Amino acid sequence: METVYDWGTVAIFAGLVVLFMQRSSSPDPSDSLWQYLIASVGCATANWLGNRALKLGDATSHLLAIAVLMGTLFFIYRVLKPFDNFKK
Repeated sequence: METVYDWGTVAIFAGLVVLFMQRSSSPDPSDSLWQYLIASVGCATANWLGNRALKLGDATSHLLAIAVLMGTLFFIYRVLKPFDNFKK
């Protein structure tokens, strides 16, 4: 836990764990496990790319890491819909 990428992706992953635990305890879970797997792989990939960019000093890898992280957040928002209960 040394870089901003480590902290950011772990925070997102912790949110995924809480969302998964909350939804899996309901009588009829609305999400599939594979959806959480995609989001988790997105976090891991963004973290790896970001740490690689910091090590190499490569601006392209920073941009790619940020793009993967934004894509992962968009996937979580659109597919897993963590804020659906607030709209009801």
